[in-house]
Amino acid sequence: MAPATFTLEVRRIAHAAELFEVLRDPRLYEFLDEDPPTSVQALADKLARSESRQSPDGKEHWLNWVVRTASGAIAGYVQATVEEDKTTNVAYVFSPAHQGQGIATAAVARMLELVAADYQPALFFIVADAGNVRSLKVAQRLGFSPAPAEVAATRPTSPTDVVYWRSAPPT
Repeated sequence: MAPATFTLEVRRIAHAAELFEVLRDPRLYEFLDEDPPTSVQALADKLARSESRQSPDGKEHWLNWVVRTASGAIAGYVQATVEEDKTTNVAYVFSPAHQGQGIATAAVARMLELVAADYQPALFFIVADAGNVRSLKVAQRLGFSPAPAEVAATRPTSPTDVVYWRSAPPT
């Protein structure tokens, strides 16, 4: 398979209409603890809350990118939350139309590089539903492994979630 061609764009309110078309697909929510956005405006309002790239108290960095394919379509998004202690939660959502093409793995890998270079995180975490095989395969391809139970217990999870982790690469 040829390497995935994509660009990462810092997510902005201006992405709301295009991103809404991706995120309204109900198949995306099989393993997510949220519902599809109800409107472009509702999504724009949500995006506005994170556009500063920091939590309101300034203790976390909220880093979000849309992933755009070579054709110009938005395939999904990647995000990282860098906590005060430098642990970093990683998440990603990709349209079913763009799954299985290597875009998610490549885009998350690039995001991890950007976050490592700019924020020097100590650890990366991915929390995913145990049934979300595609998401867990992305994590495994990127060198994540199941966290020990005592570490997993420190992360916010739901009963069906598993916690994967890996150390951040030296910068």
